[in-house]
Amino acid sequence: IEVQVFGDAHGGLVHLFERDCTLQRRRQKVIEEAPAPGMTAEVREAVCAAALAAARAVDYVGAGTVEFIADARDGLRSDRIWFMEMNTRLQVEHPVTEAVTGVDLVEWQFRVAAGEPLPLSQDRIALNGWAVEARLCAEIPERGFIPSTGRLEHLALPEGVRIDSGVEAGDEVGPYYDSLIAKLIAWAPTREGATENLAEACAGVETWPLKTNAGFLARCLDDSDFLAGRIDTGFIEARLDRLAAAPAPSQALVSAAAAALAALSAEDASAPSRDLAGFRLNAPPRGRVRVWCDGEPLWADLDSAPDEADLLDAGGSLVLFEGGSAFAFAASPPDREGGAAAAGDGSVSAPLPGKVVAVPVAEGARVARGDVLVVIEAMKMEHGLIAPFDGVVEGLSTAVGDQVREGEALVRVRSETQ
Repeated sequence: IEVQVFGDAHGGLVHLFERDCTLQRRRQKVIEEAPAPGMTAEVREAVCAAALAAARAVDYVGAGTVEFIADARDGLRSDRIWFMEMNTRLQVEHPVTEAVTGVDLVEWQFRVAAGEPLPLSQDRIALNGWAVEARLCAEIPERGFIPSTGRLEHLALPEGVRIDSGVEAGDEVGPYYDSLIAKLIAWAPTREGATENLAEACAGVETWPLKTNAGFLARCLDDSDFLAGRIDTGFIEARLDRLAAAPAPSQALVSAAAAALAALSAEDASAPSRDLAGFRLNAPPRGRVRVWCDGEPLWADLDSAPDEADLLDAGGSLVLFEGGSAFAFAASPPDREGGAAAAGDGSVSAPLPGKVVAVPVAEGARVARGDVLVVIEAMKMEHGLIAPFDGVVEGLSTAVGDQVREGEALVRVRSETQ
């Protein structure tokens, strides 16, 4: 729990109530809200008074956040909340405070920096409704949240919520900075309404070819324990297998993709399968056809009209969006040559561009499956590359400090049974 404070050079000091930043992954905030769920008037008065006392002790001027950690196993209690740190700046999650107080904190920063007094006194600052923010990051949850980097060809962010974004379609998302690309902030009179609005917004995010955590965010917001306010800092880790699971398209989306691919085939007179959709020799046409989604075969039911779906022509495949995720569909299987051997021969390549920060093995060392071979740092996160099976390290071609490219071969593990 953290409290937003603001001071001026004339001795003025106020708080703008609390925010809850409990939902975290690896100590990085994921979803924030204001006010804090489960907060009582007595506890709010105590924690805000403590924040003001800390700021007053150093004659603080400007925007600041006083952070606390709470033992809430028996509910929020003022005697089970402890000071943790103070951030002497405006924080990423400040929009939820703006949404519930109606205050423009950035404007206040300019006014205070110009020597003006605070625009409002404490008795004129009030809470109104509920606000929730989600951090949209260019990362791939089902692959351990590794960053997704490259050119952002397509970006469509939802309407109906506040969007604070640092990128637009056509921008390059690199590996050298934080993976945060936008913040989505929803307000409603109630927590239930704000959370529902934000979950819907996250599910409506469209990006291509870069991946984001939009679907993961929507699943967090839809979780029954989150909706009930039963959260702690281990919430995500305890549910990671479900929350970060690889997304799968609905049957309706597969049908929509099949229909769109069939329509494109019908427009192309040279397409060999133009008139053969559902055809079987000496039998009535079948109502199901096979399509490939991200390289995997799926069956589509053509007997019913598919739901409407947004789609993007990605040159050789059609991309459809659902639940915050993108799915690439094709009418024929992908050419798997070139990539299949790499996985089977023990080659380990960089999954993303970054800096090598550790190489805990040496040429000729024996390793077991799952042992870390190389650690890459990108976008403030470390990513360990592991041995695919038991064997001996050979072909080690990187060292600490190297900048590596995505797909660059770094090391090979030779099986001792070869």
